[in-house]
Amino acid sequence: MTLLDTSSTPFFATADGRDLATDATFDVINPSTGQVFAQAPAVTPEQLDGVFAAANRAYRDWKRDDALRRTVLLAAAAAVEGAVGELAPILVAEQGKPLADARGEIFAAGAWLRYFAELDVPREIIRDDAERFEEVYRRPLGVVAAITPWNFPITLAMWKIAPALRAGNTIVVKPSPYTPLTTLALARVLRGVLPDGVLNVVTGPDPLGAALVAHPIPRKVSFTGSTPVGKRVAVTAAEDLKRVTLELGGNDPAIILRDADVEAVAASLFWSAFGNNGQICLAVKRVYAHEDVQPALVEALGELARNARVDDGMAEGAQLGPLNNKPQFERIKGLVSDAVGGGARVVSGGHAIDRPGYFYAPTILDNVDDSFRVVKEEQFGPVLPVMAFRDEEEAIERANNSEYGLTASVWSADAARAAEIASEIDSGQVSINGHGGGVKMHLPFGGHKWSGLGVENGPWGLASFTEIQVISGPSRLP
Repeated sequence: MTLLDTSSTPFFATADGRDLATDATFDVINPSTGQVFAQAPAVTPEQLDGVFAAANRAYRDWKRDDALRRTVLLAAAAAVEGAVGELAPILVAEQGKPLADARGEIFAAGAWLRYFAELDVPREIIRDDAERFEEVYRRPLGVVAAITPWNFPITLAMWKIAPALRAGNTIVVKPSPYTPLTTLALARVLRGVLPDGVLNVVTGPDPLGAALVAHPIPRKVSFTGSTPVGKRVAVTAAEDLKRVTLELGGNDPAIILRDADVEAVAASLFWSAFGNNGQICLAVKRVYAHEDVQPALVEALGELARNARVDDGMAEGAQLGPLNNKPQFERIKGLVSDAVGGGARVVSGGHAIDRPGYFYAPTILDNVDDSFRVVKEEQFGPVLPVMAFRDEEEAIERANNSEYGLTASVWSADAARAAEIASEIDSGQVSINGHGGGVKMHLPFGGHKWSGLGVENGPWGLASFTEIQVISGPSRLP
């Protein structure tokens, strides 16, 4: 059972470094039980005026002191890492992932803060001679808004918070209503570390998110979530030409070539699909394996699925937790039922686990093709269809036959040939003999097609929280 006593741990939104009182709350459900275990503050759209005003006031001084921002972000990293014992159990209780994974997510947040603290905001001197001085300067945007999802609520919040603050912006963050508590607790940990008003966190059900995007003060919205919602964010933000970064869905293919060693790649491929219970935008969601190796791969993946331990995230040895929420649980059940009805063979799983909560057995499907919903759509859960192909051109064409283009992978004993195929895949990242290997703080992460606009992480992600200003004038030489 998840050991978390919320009776003496009230959660408050943070605005201007202080508790923001609300008249109402909303329920937060523990996905391991399916029961309400805590209440979160329901901030109203009308309260956003005060929150954004506080962020705007803080921006005036925050933007001016580059050295202070470095120092404060390093102190924030230490504070977050020091609070892992407090934050990780909250994350388990509201998200469902195993405790070890929750701890890793909190430590990753600290690492992102440290990385961006050391990253320079570039200033380029274009001309500096006896006649003229010309400089291209990246200045902060102002106040920015961030909307974060429920699968990695802290990691993906920090992908936005760290570069936004490093660039000199202030930020208002709204986490998913399914996982509000850890982000609220994170803001509480950082009170007194960050200046008041620099980081503000608000929570609440709809229409809070829409009001956040439409508010006149923020000059950018950074959103991670589903493609349909991302499209609505883009339309609303366009009303006053807010900048946007959209990290959206994926239907990420893995291509297994004829020469791949099934025994060697099966475990890595399995966890690339089923990590965080498949609730990762960049997880492997469809496998194309050469017909010579597909049958053996299907059975190897099925064996791994049958042996994976699915349990409450606080249970010793748990490898996978529940799905995060009931709508996603019902969606996975529907996708598998549809596939079975169409003739799919269930190699492993294929059913909900008979216990309270949103637990679903890791599922491998054979005898499917690209016409099945479970292949065409992003599952975002513990289900993996494994299909056969005859030649490499066919595999490339089928991998690219998607509205999405987030990540992909190619697996082969011939890394050079795999790289050639990778260059033909239309996605933001392609990994060789692994999946998601390019998801690092120093590399750009973003999708093609319906998988998003813009990138996060690295100098490119930092630049996305700035806008260019040219400073030109007479020579500055003596």
